[in-house]
Amino acid sequence: MSDILTRELLDEAEGFDPAPQQPPPPITPGTHRRALGVPAWLRHTVVPVVAAAVLLLAVGFAVAPSVFASGDPLVGVPARKLQAPSAAHWFGTDNIGRDVYTRVVHGAGLSLTATLLAVGIALAVGSLIGLLSGAVGGALDAVLMRIVDVLLSIPALLLSLALVTALGFGTVNVAVAVGVSLIANFARVMRSEVLRVRRSLYVEAAFASGVRWHTVLRRHVLRNSYAPVVALAAVEFGMAVLAVSSLSFLGFGAVPPTPEWGSLISEGRNYLATAWWMTTLPGVVIVAVVLSAHRLGHALERREVR
Repeated sequence: MSDILTRELLDEAEGFDPAPQQPPPPITPGTHRRALGVPAWLRHTVVPVVAAAVLLLAVGFAVAPSVFASGDPLVGVPARKLQAPSAAHWFGTDNIGRDVYTRVVHGAGLSLTATLLAVGIALAVGSLIGLLSGAVGGALDAVLMRIVDVLLSIPALLLSLALVTALGFGTVNVAVAVGVSLIANFARVMRSEVLRVRRSLYVEAAFASGVRWHTVLRRHVLRNSYAPVVALAAVEFGMAVLAVSSLSFLGFGAVPPTPEWGSLISEGRNYLATAWWMTTLPGVVIVAVVLSAHRLGHALERREVR
């Protein structure tokens, strides 16, 4: 005790004024990126542009496959089977001599069509459920949200698998199954946005002035609630690509030899030891599309928050 008092007296005599300890800087989600030296303009400008370019390229594959790959995806040359990637065959050839790159390009049509159909079903039905639930409330809200809770309690891929088993094989059935599994996410987001907008003064003023309820929902509530749902649609697009490819991988998609991204990976799984490119390169394309959709969706969400 005496040593402590002596030290304090000496400090005061010498004019020693210890600087107060500053609290450590707060850790934010972008701290690790700044520590790595990633500029903000690169994260918020260049990366979304690259993601949009990847998605546009995938859409180009689906809309005009012959422009990007003029060969026949169903015809192969047996003498060229299992050739590694080269200048002549960018993604190599499969077990019967078909060009894998050509099959990936021509398979984008069915895969992305099923994905767009699935996201469209989820967006339309989920938005309608969320709009009615948030706007009407009461017993209808309780019933619809309990249905949504049941859908959320089941893993999306498991629900899709159960539905496509009941519906049967085919690209359309796969799209419907995936779309139903995504409805709950859109319903939740739309309901939360409708509840937020519903309490706004201009909406209350519209109701008080005698405007019909469906007109208020269309002109005021829906118009100011759809932006986060659109951002969610971009994110769920990537998840739908993954789900559609997974069901196609399991054999629920188009009938072979029609190319689909998931079925291409399934065809090459028996040749992993000798022809890795048959599964790896189509998988890289799927991963690129999924990550690009996620990045673009998060960029749209961040823009709406700002």
